This record gives sequence, structure tokens and C-alpha cells, in this order.
Amino acid sequence: MLFRPQLPPAPTASMHVAGSSPVTHAPASTCSCQHTAGPAMAPRRQLPSVSTGAVAALLVGGVVLTVLLTAVAVSAVSVAVAAVVLRSLLAHQRHR
Repeated sequence: MLFRPQLPPAPTASMHVAGSSPVTHAPASTCSCQHTAGPAMAPRRQLPSVSTGAVAALLVGGVVLTVLLTAVAVSAVSVAVAAVVLRSLLAHQRHR
């Protein structure tokens, strides 16, 4: 019971919320006036044009940045492994 909260009951139509008035909806009435249809379709806006060279440059830049980030990560891992190996060798030498 500690981890299962009890939710209050959902309000029903018979429950009255304080400060509110009942809402009644009238059915939509049909009118005798003649309506004209709006424009069939609004003209589409022109999208900005992007050249193929710009897309290629963006992709190449993303690839280069990804490769650089990977190189930094691999270098960091190799330095960490070298530090652990050196520490192990030096600790083993001290215990002799």
C-alpha cells in the first residue's frame, strides 16, 4: 500500500463541481443564406534552395568531426591503459 497510490474517483455526470454551471449544447442550425467557398488551395511557399555542394560540405564536415572525436577517445583509452600497466609494474617492483 505504501508504493501504490490510490487515485481519486473520476468525476461523473452526477457530480457537481463547485463554481461551475452546467453546460448545454444546442444543435447546429442550418441557415438559408448562400455561402461562397473559400479559395481552393493557398499557394505554396517556395522552400529555400540548398545547393548540392553545401549538403556535401556539411556531410564531409560531420564525418571529419566524428573521426576526430573517435581519435581522441581512442587516444584517451590507450593512455589510460598505459597508465594502469605502468602503475602495476611500479607497484610490483616496490613490493620486492
